[in-house]
Formats: sequence, C-alpha cells, structure tokens
Amino acid sequence: MDQLPPEASQVFARLNEIVHSGATTQDVYDAIVHATVELVDGCDRAAILLRDRERLTSVAATDPIAKGIDELEVSIGDGPCLDAILDEAVQFDPDLSTPTAWPELAARVVADTPVRGMIGCRLLIDGTKVGALDLFSDTPGALTQRSVDQSAILASLASVAIMTVRARGEAANLTKALDNSRAIGKAVGLIMAARKIDDEQAFQVLRRTSQELNMKLSLVAEEIVRGQSQQAHR
Repeated sequence: MDQLPPEASQVFARLNEIVHSGATTQDVYDAIVHATVELVDGCDRAAILLRDRERLTSVAATDPIAKGIDELEVSIGDGPCLDAILDEAVQFDPDLSTPTAWPELAARVVADTPVRGMIGCRLLIDGTKVGALDLFSDTPGALTQRSVDQSAILASLASVAIMTVRARGEAANLTKALDNSRAIGKAVGLIMAARKIDDEQAFQVLRRTSQELNMKLSLVAEEIVRGQSQQAHR
C-alpha cells in the first residue's frame, strides 16, 4: 500500500462507501476507473474490460478515448488488456511509438489518439479471469514500474469491489425469483379454487392470460393475487 499516494486512503474510503451504499454496478465501475486516474502515477485515462462468457465489453471508461481503445483491442483481437486477461496478469508498454508486442494496435492508437503508454491488469473473481483494469497515458514513459505496482494494487481492490456488487445483484435476483415463484404459486391456487381445475390446467390458464395480455407471467400472477386480496378486504 506504500506504493500509493497519501490520498489513497480517502479514495478507498469513498469507493468502499459507494460499494456498500446500494449503488448500481455501473456506479462502482465508474468509481473504479476514476480512482485509478487519481491514484496511479502517469495515468491520464482508465477503463474496465469485462468478459461475459466469451464476449468482451468495455463496461466503464473515464472518457471516449479510453473506451475506444478497449473496443479497438476487442476488434483487433490483440493488445495489452486482452493479454492481461488471457496470458500474463500484467501487461505494460510505456511507449507505443517504439517497437512493441502489439504493433497493429500501437499503430492505430498512435495515429488516432493522444495515448502513448498502456498498462493492462487482470481482474480475478474467485480465481476466474473476468476482465482487465486498463490504464492509459498521453505522455511516453510517464507510466513506470511504480505505476505498474500501483495499478496491480488497484486491480486487486477492483476485483473485490466487483465481486461484492455482483454477489449483491445475484442475491437480489434470487430474492426476486423467489417472490415471483410465490406469486405464481398463489395465483395458480386461486385459479384452481375458482374454476375447480387441477394445478396443470390452472397454470395453462395463467400462461394463456399472460400471452393474451402480453404481460410477464409473474406480473399477471401478482395482479390476480392482489385482486383476490382486495376482494377479501371489502
């Protein structure tokens, strides 16, 4: 942690507050890339590239240039950020205008953007390679080994933050799925009682109603349950 500047603790506290405040996943991604620019020596721009199955997507960036380079890497199929995910955990090129491991990408970046240096740091969740924290500098040589060390620390913290918000989202989705299941079960029971039919026939009635109204099955079920509840209280 001594590789990071003194203000790091304040930035981490801010990030931690965002993660645990119920903020959206996107809020957390955005906070990570802006913290990266604040804390890493020589970093002018940052982005996060995440993998969903085999698809790679730039989910956050400090600016369009950073996002565009991430997308260019995906389009070309080569670059330090991709290699950080697939090969070595950290990839580093302080000056893209000199001979590089990624000549096609470097030529395009140098020709079309002010970026001259790049770092890609792998993001891991439960041992799975999920993406990369990507750093860009507009000044040749401004990114140094110290920058690499700092970005590695931030990538570790980013991995924990992303894991936390994903877990929270999965829990919320599970709760919603359970609530939907309960509503559907109750609606099926009400239809069975009202029409004197079995559970399979009742479910088919519910599904047919959903299709006719062009509404989700769970929403139709909720309306049936709500309607019965209102009648019971009259």
